[in-house]
Amino acid sequence: QVQLVESGGGLVQAGGSLRLSCAATSGSIVAINPKGWYRQAPGRQRELVALITSGGSTNYADSVKGRFTISRDSAKNTIYLQMNNLKPEDTAVYYCAAERRVTGTKIGDYWGQGTQVNVSS
Repeated sequence: QVQLVESGGGLVQAGGSLRLSCAATSGSIVAINPKGWYRQAPGRQRELVALITSGGSTNYADSVKGRFTISRDSAKNTIYLQMNNLKPEDTAVYYCAAERRVTGTKIGDYWGQGTQVNVSS
C-alpha cells in the first residue's frame, strides 16, 4: 500500500524555523511521487504553499517567497519544506501533495494526512 509519511510540524515562536518532510513509499502497482505542499488554516480553503517539478523548478505562494524553500531527494522519494522566519499567519495544517502513477502514467493525486504547524506571537 502506498504511504506518505509527513513529519516536522510543531509549535514554534514567530521568527523561528521548521523543516517539514514528506517521504513516499510506492506500492507494487501504484507509484507515488511527492510534488509539493499545501496548507489549510481553520475556516479557510486549502492553499498552495510550494511546488517542485521533476526537473527541479519551484513555485511558491507570494506569502512565503523568500522565507520557504522546497527541495527534493529523488533517491529517497522525499520532499522537504524549509520554513524560516515563520509568522503567526503561517499557522495551518500542512499537507504533502503527491501524484499517483501506474507504469509512469499519472492516474490521480494523493494527499498526506497533514502535519500541524503552530506559530505563536
